[in-house]
Amino acid sequence: MKNPYEWLAAAINNHTWTVAGVAAAIFILACFGLSMVSMQTGDDTYVDKATPRGALLSHYTETYGSDAIMLIYEADSVRSPEILRYIDHLQEDLRNERYVDTVSGVVDLLKQANGGTLPSSKAEIDGIIGQAPPEMVERMLPSDLMTISVIALEPGVTLEAQMQVLGNIESAIAISEPPPGLAVTVSGNPAFSKEMEEEMGGQMGVLILAAMLLMVLAVMLLFSHVRYSLLPVGIVAVGLIMTFGFMGLFGIPVSMVVIGAFPVLIGIGIDYAIQFHARFDEEIRRGTIPEAIWATVTQMGPSVLVAMSATALGFVAMLFGPVPMVGDFGIVCTIGVVSCYVAALVIVPVFAIATRYRPKKEGETTNPTPKSGNSFIERYDRFLGRLAYTVAKYPLPVILLFAVVAAGGFHLDQSVPISADEKTFVPDDMPALQDLEKITRTMGSTSTIPVVVIADDVLSPDTLAWIDRFGVYEQEHNDKITGVTSIATLVRQYNNGVLPSTEREVDSVIARIPESTLKRHLNGNMETVLEFSTVNMEMSVARDLIGRMQSDAVWNNPPAGVTVKITGQLEMFAALMDDISESKTFMTLLGFAFILGFMILVYRKFRAISPVIPIVFIVGWNGAIMYLLGLEYTPLTAVLGSMTIGVASEYTILIMERCEEELARGMEFLDAIQTAVQKIGTAITVSGLTTVFGFSALTLSTFNIISNFGIVTVITVGFSLVGAIVVMPAVLALMYRYTGRSRVPAGAGVPE
Repeated sequence: MKNPYEWLAAAINNHTWTVAGVAAAIFILACFGLSMVSMQTGDDTYVDKATPRGALLSHYTETYGSDAIMLIYEADSVRSPEILRYIDHLQEDLRNERYVDTVSGVVDLLKQANGGTLPSSKAEIDGIIGQAPPEMVERMLPSDLMTISVIALEPGVTLEAQMQVLGNIESAIAISEPPPGLAVTVSGNPAFSKEMEEEMGGQMGVLILAAMLLMVLAVMLLFSHVRYSLLPVGIVAVGLIMTFGFMGLFGIPVSMVVIGAFPVLIGIGIDYAIQFHARFDEEIRRGTIPEAIWATVTQMGPSVLVAMSATALGFVAMLFGPVPMVGDFGIVCTIGVVSCYVAALVIVPVFAIATRYRPKKEGETTNPTPKSGNSFIERYDRFLGRLAYTVAKYPLPVILLFAVVAAGGFHLDQSVPISADEKTFVPDDMPALQDLEKITRTMGSTSTIPVVVIADDVLSPDTLAWIDRFGVYEQEHNDKITGVTSIATLVRQYNNGVLPSTEREVDSVIARIPESTLKRHLNGNMETVLEFSTVNMEMSVARDLIGRMQSDAVWNNPPAGVTVKITGQLEMFAALMDDISESKTFMTLLGFAFILGFMILVYRKFRAISPVIPIVFIVGWNGAIMYLLGLEYTPLTAVLGSMTIGVASEYTILIMERCEEELARGMEFLDAIQTAVQKIGTAITVSGLTTVFGFSALTLSTFNIISNFGIVTVITVGFSLVGAIVVMPAVLALMYRYTGRSRVPAGAGVPE
């Protein structure tokens, strides 16, 4: 029975157009899936709803939480009666929008103080504002040049519904004919999310185009010695379209982390395409097209499959991290490398038959190889051979040197800062971000820290008293907390500032509170929420504050049967810092475990662990370079360890496989190592440099999270080449010496 690669080679040779038709049908199916690809922002990209934290945040958002859309009005004088009348009419229109709960602004303050009507003169307006509480005026009317309206949405409104409301508000403003000189800007978290989605869509197109152009440049420079040198670029384009299509068919959304996967896939995919194309070009020079197809598919197919599988296992490790969009990154990369591998395996031989492929003659190459053997490539080959031979003769000093550097890197890695603030991931000049910062400077932080309290009866006098004490305690003992609203503050407000002492009194007060107000703090009789308002602060400070609040909740000794849980976006991002810290190590260790198990399963020899040792060093070097460059760990750079395992394993595996091949031919181990590095080293250098061109497109991104990832991935590929060409020969030399293959021929020295 033929193995799958022999069957495929025979099918391509004997039924070329049938194979091409099946491949085209799969490609068309993927094209259909392109229309189903969607963008995703928001909480679901950071926290898994299936976890207790994610379930609590989802429950809070659906039950109590509501995002607010802000309207910023700017003019020479927003106290002008004409401008205030416009704001009043616009607010009245927006109150009728679906999903809008309340609309408030300075005009409501003026109407309340003027018997329900808007003052008609500037003098009346100034008089009312002069008598209003200063803190209220400061929030609603920070200066004569600007005022803000707050549009609170109903609790539990989905992100899609928020986008719909946002569109309706923008349409209402567009047809409202603002007075001359008045600028109206829509802001708030929904507007930020919408603009971020639009930016992400634009970034994805730019990055893919840049990666493809860089890929064309790299291939033309480094792969011009074969005919149809741009074929690998076309293969990668097909693999990329298939990846997008399967994402749509499987319902995998595009997030800011997933965007970074596409240049990575282009960089890795071009490697597979070049390897198949180069091997076919090599085989066709000494045989017919059917013979070259047979040799390429049956010999190169399994070798690249092993390397591709190891790469995919590095990406699969990301699925076990706690951040959903990191898991999506792993899925997309896994789908992508498989798609690029299959595309290269099928397209190269089918294209060869369709075009009746002929190799370039020596005179046709852009950079013909002189017969003297002194071309740059040949000199580089000999340099790699001498380097590998020397390293293999004296492996211990090389391994110790690189191991010490790696150990220092692992130590420095603990000092690399972690960033989990979404607003630091996006472009600094993004208008929606600047508008949010303007609101924060004006109104203070718009974020709150919700604390959910669960009990048999949260309206019992004892539980109400504890909620009241806890709210007061947090305000008095944490200078970052500026206020609190809760069912206890509501009951005080509707009971002359006093908490009831009996259940009957509590029920009486609750009956007087409007349902719309009550539902923002109470869910039946068994659950309520305290909303702590805070100053604007960095995420690391917020993490410390939340940790302290959790301790305070325990220290304040809640009544028996009362459970207290902190949730909300601040808690989510604060927890994300811990998730990144833990998951980057976990995913890296899991990636090592996967690839070790895979290598032992495939090769069933102790030497199978050889390709993993240089990768351990490379991961350590990554930590050192991140520290020295002042980079941060984010949800995207957290995948660096497991991604390094995937990328570097291909190079080290190919070196080991070629070395085993030479040993099987009867070579001594030093000669085998020299030949393997000399033959494979140049190929993986070209492949690695081409991959660098693809990865470098990431550095062009205006998203800080993506551009920083691009910097470290480019450096990682460089480290991977060093690990394969320099460290791997030393590791193989030690392995062969301890497994009985260490005899060196008499008089052996470094070859010329």
